[in-house]
Amino acid sequence: MEPIVALDLSSQRDRIAADLDERIARVLSHHRYILGPEVSELEEQLAERAGAKHAVTCSSGTDALLLALMAQNIGPGDAIFTTPFTFVATAEVVELLGATPVFVDIELNSFNICSEALAAQIERVVKEDKLTPRGIIAVDLFGLPANYEEINVVATRHELFVISDAAQSFGGSLNNKPVGSLAGISATSFFPAKPLGCYGDGGAVFTDDDDIANAFTSIRMHGKGTDKYDNVRHGLNARLDTLQAAVLLAKLPIFDDEIAARNRIANAYTDGLHNVVTTPSVPDNAVSAWAQYSILVDDRDKVAEKLKEAGVPTAIYYPKPLHLQTAYASHNHSLGDFPMSESASNRILSLPVQPYLDDEQILYVIDAVRSASAPTKAAS
Repeated sequence: MEPIVALDLSSQRDRIAADLDERIARVLSHHRYILGPEVSELEEQLAERAGAKHAVTCSSGTDALLLALMAQNIGPGDAIFTTPFTFVATAEVVELLGATPVFVDIELNSFNICSEALAAQIERVVKEDKLTPRGIIAVDLFGLPANYEEINVVATRHELFVISDAAQSFGGSLNNKPVGSLAGISATSFFPAKPLGCYGDGGAVFTDDDDIANAFTSIRMHGKGTDKYDNVRHGLNARLDTLQAAVLLAKLPIFDDEIAARNRIANAYTDGLHNVVTTPSVPDNAVSAWAQYSILVDDRDKVAEKLKEAGVPTAIYYPKPLHLQTAYASHNHSLGDFPMSESASNRILSLPVQPYLDDEQILYVIDAVRSASAPTKAAS
């Protein structure tokens, strides 16, 4: 059996080599390394795949979130509601604009924001009357779309915009609607480890709103107006490199196959592990992109060490929720404020789910997890 790796870019590279090399050579030939024709071509394909009118690429998933907030003119005194169980970029962009992230606990079965807790936090902020509620950033953690049906109802009730942090979920869907069309604005990442990753940093934002899309294209290029020397707003240097667009164009034709493979692996894991650890749950109306397959297990560190000895790589996303991190100490949160997020951080363990695992490797991972966790069955 070949060694198991968490991310197999080599096998993927072999599969797309001819098309990839041709596309990169084309960029090297025309020399349009910034906003070259491949960028426009990619944006058209991404918009079609996402079921959105507009797709605007940018330099990273973090900048995608920043573009989304800047297009809404977010600033000091504004409250943005989001989860503490996520990568720091989700809340970081809020702080960078001088606004305040207001954390909302998750549902442990989905790892996504709890709509009931969301409604309660919004009502609390309204009652305190110290911040102005403006929007919600719902994170599609590990590839599973959040419950946008309920989130959008809460948002409409309080006249808030919704941003989908789809950094991990591009390629997934909810109620047969693709990620990218589930909220007024969606932001994704093309970091190499994401389901659709480039060979560096990259990202994109999606919307059906013409004015917002125009704001995205302006902000990503220093707030340009009619040309790059006519600046109509404060902006960023946040363009996607043409070479990265070429890489993504080469990957898109095999993307559906890779998502299907991730789902096949995830289903095998769930079938083989549901009675020894707490496996992730996917509603019948959703398709996960499976950026990560994350189990909950007691004695997590011991289990991870046993798996390492068995040659099974694991990762912990995320070992400490944001409300307990030093950068957010000014929010005066303490242990116990968001118990579901804290429980997940203490017990979470992610298994390899990259699409180039073969059947022998999948069964080996299942057997290794069963062996490593048998004495320490997770509570359901």
